[in-house]
Amino acid sequence: MEPIRKRKLYEEVLDRLVGAIVSNEFPPGSKLPSERELMEMTGVGRPAIREALQSLQRMGLIMIFHGAPARVVKPTPDVIIDQISNAMVMMLATNARGLEDLKESRLLLESALVAMATRKATQADLERLAENNRQLRHAEVGAEFLATDMAFHGIIAEMSGNSMIAAVTKGMLDWLSRFKRDLVAATGAERLTIQEHERIYKAIASGDADAASIAMTEHIARANTLYSHLLQTGDWKATA
Repeated sequence: MEPIRKRKLYEEVLDRLVGAIVSNEFPPGSKLPSERELMEMTGVGRPAIREALQSLQRMGLIMIFHGAPARVVKPTPDVIIDQISNAMVMMLATNARGLEDLKESRLLLESALVAMATRKATQADLERLAENNRQLRHAEVGAEFLATDMAFHGIIAEMSGNSMIAAVTKGMLDWLSRFKRDLVAATGAERLTIQEHERIYKAIASGDADAASIAMTEHIARANTLYSHLLQTGDWKATA
């Protein structure tokens, strides 16, 4: 038998509030009782109530407003991924294997994702990708090029029709750009990136899921090699 763990007051309050939200006592869009009302309902002090509410907000279950009761939000994959983004960036900064694990995960996910997107692509999807490629060709080097580049991958993620996969993919792109923006935005190989995006687009447009997967794999693998090279040497020209 394991020892009984003494729980903090806010954890008890948190459990009760989570239970009330999950049971739909407080459905999405509804307001939670005020801090004073929660204090009266639970018999605990304001610090425990506030800590429980802050925990709920970090979990993506509520939004806290200054001078007004907290409101329950509908948890979505995008909201949940956004809630953990800061922690993920911190992990990347403190874990020696963090960046390599992220790059490997992205490679596996996007190479499979693009095949799914190819099979589900609509004419509207293809037009969005084509427009993105046009914008990429005319984007200014730096932040604009990076944002357009990332948007291309985001569109493909949305084309999968799976909101959870799309949110995770966009999260990975965000974590990568926030952790090593100087690497992701490194200049010098824009023409190669444009060519690789065009190759991916053409494979999707032709309905060839295998070719799209191969093109995406080679595109991300090339970028991963570049990131590793820059981390070690800082020499862009030797790799571009």
